[in-house]
Amino acid sequence: MQDNEIRNVTSPYPRDTAEFYGAGDGDVARLLLNGQKTLAKLPKEIIDLGHVFAEAGYEIALVGGPVRDAFLAVEPHDFDLTTNARPDETERLLDVWGDATWSVGKEFGTIGGRRGDLVVEVTTYRTEEYDASSRKPTVAFGDTLEGDLTRRDFTINACAIVLPTMRLVDPHGGVDDLAAGVLRTPVTAAQSFDDDPLRIMRAARFAAQLAVDVDEDVMKAMTEQAERLRIVSAERIRTELERLIVSPHPRRGLELLVHTGVCDIVLPEFSALRDTTDEHNRHKDVYEHTLTVLDRAIALETGPDGPVPGPDFVLRFASLMHDIGKPDTRRFEPDGTVTFHHHEVVGAKMTRKRMRALRFDKQTTKDVTELVKLHLRFHGYGEQSWSDAAVRRYVADAGPLLERLHRLTRADCTTRNRRKSAYLQAAYDDLEQRIVELKKQEELDAIRPELDGEQIMEILNLPPGPQVGRAYRFLLELRMERGPIGEEQAREALLNWWENAQ
Repeated sequence: MQDNEIRNVTSPYPRDTAEFYGAGDGDVARLLLNGQKTLAKLPKEIIDLGHVFAEAGYEIALVGGPVRDAFLAVEPHDFDLTTNARPDETERLLDVWGDATWSVGKEFGTIGGRRGDLVVEVTTYRTEEYDASSRKPTVAFGDTLEGDLTRRDFTINACAIVLPTMRLVDPHGGVDDLAAGVLRTPVTAAQSFDDDPLRIMRAARFAAQLAVDVDEDVMKAMTEQAERLRIVSAERIRTELERLIVSPHPRRGLELLVHTGVCDIVLPEFSALRDTTDEHNRHKDVYEHTLTVLDRAIALETGPDGPVPGPDFVLRFASLMHDIGKPDTRRFEPDGTVTFHHHEVVGAKMTRKRMRALRFDKQTTKDVTELVKLHLRFHGYGEQSWSDAAVRRYVADAGPLLERLHRLTRADCTTRNRRKSAYLQAAYDDLEQRIVELKKQEELDAIRPELDGEQIMEILNLPPGPQVGRAYRFLLELRMERGPIGEEQAREALLNWWENAQ
């Protein structure tokens, strides 16, 4: 039997492990087989590290996400390990094993090491106590692997593979829960979330990432302790939200956040959509419409060589936020209809404000906000013919977001009226075809006037300043209206405009 083969299982179940994980439980057996095959591919350096610690009389184990992913047949690329060796000894053994070590996290028991291109982090077994006003733990080192696993967030992450023997330690039935598609906590969810409220967001993220259902105890604790998230930094909330949005099943996580009231804390603009009916007061509210738009936008993402490779956070988050301006713009008209005039403008401002509060980077915030603002530009295209100038403006305003705007606009057409749906899709097909044809003629991706700022200053004998900007904007508008006209005609038009502008 090879070193890197799972040899036996430490389990809380009273039955013989071979019987428990036998053919009678196909899902668990399948996961274990996945794990055996995947972990057989562990780098030799990891097995060597296990030998170094074992020969020094210490225990070391691969733990958490890499183990969970191995059971799902996902080859681990991050190597998180835990040991009963104290940090100083861990650092010494990593020096024996590798080429370099670092101790940035030493106060928390974590030592990093590198051998060749392989990087590992090894953390001493821990037990932790939390201050109720903070999510930062008071670190106390533990002595047992089982005790260390008990402090983990969820049972599916509380599994370990002891090296180099490849013994599976699963004291809380994590493999069984993974097979059943259930998210549970090793201790009560109330205690777990009270210790670290960020786990509330992680529960929703794992629901989206792994398509698992949260245990009733977990859901109850999420509801009761949602307010505890206010002590968590905006950056940590944002990170979990980003991971949720780009997961394979973001709708599951979002619905969980809304159902438990957590969304009222982290993304209240989205949860507010539940009480807003659409402009026709028909079969669905804006909340359900938004989730449908998100699903449709995801379906329109492309492969890695396409224009919008999935998962694309900007497209997905814009889909989620595109109608958040509706509650603030809802008006009941005398004829009984409901309107949401300018909700795209209001929604863009709200989106920017929320993303800044969550500490998103400037470019991502700008891109998502711009898509929200532009998502209604297409409406009315089929009712009246757009000039070439209007098509050019549409492309120019979208800029590098054009392909995402195409997908958001198409995803937003969710009517159940087949005739109207076919009409809208045909109209957008026509718009896209016109854009393609104009691009062939004019290279629309880089629309700019025939004359640049230096030429404008030379022709008009101007120094740098606001007047140059006015002249540039005139030429850009001329370019939009008339298409390419050449430098000579642009020069004549500029001089005529300047004479009349004085």
